[in-house]
Amino acid sequence: MTELLNTVFEPELLEEIEKKASFSSIKAGTKLISIGQTVRQVPIVLSGSVKVSRIDDDGKELLLYYLNPMESCAMSFTCCMQQFPSEIEAVAEEDSEVLFLPISIMDEWLVKYPTWKSFVMRTIHARFHELLKTVDQIAFQQLDERLAHYLKEKAKVGGSPVLNLSHEQIATDLATSRVVISRLLKKLENQKKLLLYRNQVRIMGEL
Repeated sequence: MTELLNTVFEPELLEEIEKKASFSSIKAGTKLISIGQTVRQVPIVLSGSVKVSRIDDDGKELLLYYLNPMESCAMSFTCCMQQFPSEIEAVAEEDSEVLFLPISIMDEWLVKYPTWKSFVMRTIHARFHELLKTVDQIAFQQLDERLAHYLKEKAKVGGSPVLNLSHEQIATDLATSRVVISRLLKKLENQKKLLLYRNQVRIMGEL
């Protein structure tokens, strides 16, 4: 844990993290943050990945972005600092190791440690950029383009062209129907860009 954090934070801050943070091994599918939850800890992913989504009143889900190693959630920063209920859901996409920092130290560390302030600012910028990409995809891209981007991002996050995903899961993440996703996936398979198996997609060519 210290080796990874050592590349980002100064020694004095690392000492405080050792004293005040908690460390958890999270199984895939575990919910870290729920909609409406009062966020009392900020997560930093050390290994694995975490999916951050919006859920509407009807239970429909929209994928916002993924948290990869040495990344955190800008939404949790704002919720912690302003003590607002969470407006996002965060779920472990795969088995992950996560560091949890108590909200009581957020403001103090921003003033005290330049590397922490830099980390927070980078996180907010990166997540804002991801949100802009999501908005652009919804507003300006056709669903087939969004699907191709989604599959490439999943392969990048997982480090493998083999994606263990059902058509239903993909449809949920892209806020559309399973029938539409199945049709688009079959079209990509006919173009020899991927192979479809039961609950699995293998990317074969450039999407």
